Amino acid sequence: MALILIRGETNSKLLNAIADMERHGNLNLITRPKVVDSKFADSLVEKILNSKLRTKSKVATAFFVKEDTTLSIMQVKKIHPPAHVVVVSDEYDGYYKLKKLLDKAKVFKGYYSHKAKNDGLIDYSIKGKKRHVKNEKLNSYVK
Repeated sequence: MALILIRGETNSKLLNAIADMERHGNLNLITRPKVVDSKFADSLVEKILNSKLRTKSKVATAFFVKEDTTLSIMQVKKIHPPAHVVVVSDEYDGYYKLKKLLDKAKVFKGYYSHKAKNDGLIDYSIKGKKRHVKNEKLNSYVK
């Protein structure tokens, strides 16, 4: 399970980045994205990178994915999201602060998973006959 922090200029860029990671990076969200204070996100990223940031963010969000930290980093490297994505490892002090903040944070509005919200069962009705199909690729995050 990896913790991902995204910071950017607008909500739409963050929403696109989350969707890109889910669709093209094949990462599975297990929590809903939560709102994070942009100043806290900037300071956390500066501590992780050990350098000053060129630009400050206006909005930030964080969430957990099912994949481990190493795999998450590799998958994020493959895509080019429109926002700054950081996989926060538990090796950093900020990991536990961020994790604690997420417990009380509000849900980041506007994001809806393109993956099924059920167990992957889809009812098809073809010429009056019902068919139930189980698709293992369809997942949903846990509340």
